[in-house]
Amino acid sequence: MTKIFRFIFLFLLLAAVQAKAQTMDSLRSRIEQLLLTKKAVVGVSISGIDAKDTMSVNGLKQFPLQSVFKFHIGLAMLAEIDKGRFSLGQKIEIRKKDLLPDLYSPIRDQYPGGATLTLADILEYTIAQSDNVGCELLLRLLGGPQKVEQYFRSKGFKDISIKINEEVMQGNWDLQFQNWITPITANRILQAFYYNKNKLLFQSSYDFVWKTMRGTLTGQDRLKGMLPEGTVVAHKTGSSGTHKTTGITAAVNDIGVVFLPNGQHFFISVLVTDSKENASDNELIIAEIARAAWDYFTRKPTFE
Repeated sequence: MTKIFRFIFLFLLLAAVQAKAQTMDSLRSRIEQLLLTKKAVVGVSISGIDAKDTMSVNGLKQFPLQSVFKFHIGLAMLAEIDKGRFSLGQKIEIRKKDLLPDLYSPIRDQYPGGATLTLADILEYTIAQSDNVGCELLLRLLGGPQKVEQYFRSKGFKDISIKINEEVMQGNWDLQFQNWITPITANRILQAFYYNKNKLLFQSSYDFVWKTMRGTLTGQDRLKGMLPEGTVVAHKTGSSGTHKTTGITAAVNDIGVVFLPNGQHFFISVLVTDSKENASDNELIIAEIARAAWDYFTRKPTFE
């Protein structure tokens, strides 16, 4: 009798492993099928709680970051706050000359004459609303873009480059490619800071950044676009313009953590570059991939 139960147990275990592998293969196939007709280069990295639930497409390719780097700037600033060099309640003066006229900025729109805001306010504007004035202020306080890159390299993340600020990135088509990341590294950073590995952030900073990421207002048609209404996604978007001569869009991105109905979550980074699709179709690419991942994680076998 014991042998029979042992055989059944081994059979079920093998079936579980095979089903999981086949399902992950089917997710990859579904995503690759989605991309076949797209006139764009797309990078994808998806990771679940189970280490086996990991896949990527063009995972080691360098993709322009654009405003996704505001998440990384925010993390670097919070690390400095944890060291006592700044504080969330610290007041920062924003002068009228800081309100760059040619860049997107809810801060400038709300305070056209300048203002004094807390560092927490500026971080929220920068991460959740992708404010460019806030981004420039944070980079100035940190000592420049390369200080952010150095921070992540010091934590073991090699496939990330942050060389220029938002003003330069938006003002020069070719220079924007100096700020890049690979999809796999984008996901690794999400995981490291979400799980707070090696206590990367104090609890107060951890709570602040993930609350802010959940409040992201940009890119509602990207990762969240095809997910069930009310799905919580803690994410950061990034976008370039479209080249006037070639019609190519350099970057439409969204990276984040998607929370499932069963209380679990998955990490997903989708980066689109060299695209000849229109703006809505670029966002649809991200939405379709996120939906494919959602279907996988909500339908995957639960027996172990």
